Amino acid sequence: MKKIIRYSLILILVNYSCLSLADTVDYDVLAKEECKRISNKLASVNLQDCLENKLKQTKGYSGEGAPLLYKEYHPVADRNPLGKVLLIGGIHGDEYSSVSIVFKWMKTLNEFHSGLFHWRILPLLNPDGLLRKESQRMNANDVDLNRNFPMLDWKNATHDYWENITKRNPRRFPGIAALSESETQWLVQEINQFQPDVIVAVHAPHGIIDYDGPKNGPYKLGRLYLNLLGTYPGSLGNYAGVQRKIPVVTIELPYAGIMPTPSEIAHIWRDLVSWLSKNIVKGQEANTSADNSPQVTEPS
Repeated sequence: MKKIIRYSLILILVNYSCLSLADTVDYDVLAKEECKRISNKLASVNLQDCLENKLKQTKGYSGEGAPLLYKEYHPVADRNPLGKVLLIGGIHGDEYSSVSIVFKWMKTLNEFHSGLFHWRILPLLNPDGLLRKESQRMNANDVDLNRNFPMLDWKNATHDYWENITKRNPRRFPGIAALSESETQWLVQEINQFQPDVIVAVHAPHGIIDYDGPKNGPYKLGRLYLNLLGTYPGSLGNYAGVQRKIPVVTIELPYAGIMPTPSEIAHIWRDLVSWLSKNIVKGQEANTSADNSPQVTEPS
């Protein structure tokens, strides 16, 4: 409740001013507040580095009112990008490395973005899970965001899996309904609006590459090799990769609390860019319609 009050007060103060945010601050005041919170939580994310990214507010908020922030690397003049890439970290709040590595890759893009791709990057989808005193996989409502995406017969499919396979594991609770959570609602709207040609989601700690979607995923990124984990009811890979035919590359880092070495971070990035360059299909195979009730069968 204190967090919600704090964010509300900031919004009131901003809206009270007759000047726009652009006239009063370098960039969004809530983004600066989030940078402070993130850098206080993650030793590998320096406050100044976070601020220099000049992250912007989306229209989305977490359940506790934290803004969902993004960075966009637009097409450059005289170069037509190969496609659009949506990169997401921090879907699970206790996977620290999945957030930190995205900040490292943004630092690389800040220096070397050439317009090869149109990037939209969300370093932290689940701020409430990460930034609480004791981080947790789930969001503030104790919902696993990666089981909350829509599918046919969502209620039966997700809850049967949760009850009979996970034995009602609270870390994997899918929620009371598809898209019951503000974070997943926003992400589906973002996919509809941005219409990415590829989605890259970063997780930990399986130490592999997972893939859902048409054709084949990358065989190797750095020292991580393709090892399909399966498609879970209500997951992002199920929703976007299987149902909407948008390739979803899931990078599972080896450790949730330990970052890969700088050389390995760079190696994964180079391999990812190389795979995207050779395999991205711009607006041809992806079913990026705004239908939130996909007309496909459940995964095997």
